[in-house]
Amino acid sequence: MTVPIEAVVHDLCRYLEDHSTEPLRLSDLAVRAGYSAAHLQKAFTALVGSSPKEYQKALRLRRLKEGLRQGESPLPAVFGAGFGSPSRVYEDLPRTLGMTPGQYRKGAAELVIRWAATTTPLGLMVMGATALGLCFLQFGDSEDELQTRLREEFPQARLEPMSAESKPLFTRWEAALRDFFEGKASLEALPLDLRGTAFQIAVWRFLQSVPTGRTTTYAEVARAVGHPRAVRAVASACARNCIALAVPCHRVIRGDGSLAGYRWGIERKGRLLDREKALLG
Repeated sequence: MTVPIEAVVHDLCRYLEDHSTEPLRLSDLAVRAGYSAAHLQKAFTALVGSSPKEYQKALRLRRLKEGLRQGESPLPAVFGAGFGSPSRVYEDLPRTLGMTPGQYRKGAAELVIRWAATTTPLGLMVMGATALGLCFLQFGDSEDELQTRLREEFPQARLEPMSAESKPLFTRWEAALRDFFEGKASLEALPLDLRGTAFQIAVWRFLQSVPTGRTTTYAEVARAVGHPRAVRAVASACARNCIALAVPCHRVIRGDGSLAGYRWGIERKGRLLDREKALLG
């Protein structure tokens, strides 16, 4: 009797987690699973949101992060995580870590993030930005709470309050937020510094295309990014979004039309959607 592909993929995820540092070929995984390599690749990608190779790379990246956080030197940490070519790793990691391994080991000590607080109709927000654009835009009850969250996202990065030099930029962003809440403009023009996995960024980019006043479902997003069965992975990507409004994860609802969870509160999500629909009308 053939084992259901869902169970096979679940077992394979556990196997990859236990052997993430080993060189594993798709053909070997297919033999273990009892399916053809092509079928396994397609099913795994649909259910998990990434191929077995990408999944293993993400596991290695997690292991590398843990090693760097624990004080390992970059090169031993790279090899210990299972990466075989340091030069290739150093080319790729700035896109996934958002910094070099050396910077990550120092807790992003060389990354400068400037922040400022602003008030909105739905509560206090703090904006944080790197030289590339907004990397943090979140609701909270106090500046202290939001600074703590910013610190957790970028431990030991150099956090600087808005300076006189950067004030015109933040003033424009604050004006963009006001226009957004008044229904005068979208936030599409805001420069963003998105930091996540390839799948997460694909989800966030798609969400930026959902118009104000419209909604989409987790299943529709999964299909749009090419992984129709990765509904849970889409929900996880929404939960990991740390740039509210500009990456409008509040516009994602369940297939039955009901609201699902929202990082900044289900009540705030409902108010956002009601406000956008009223403005559209």
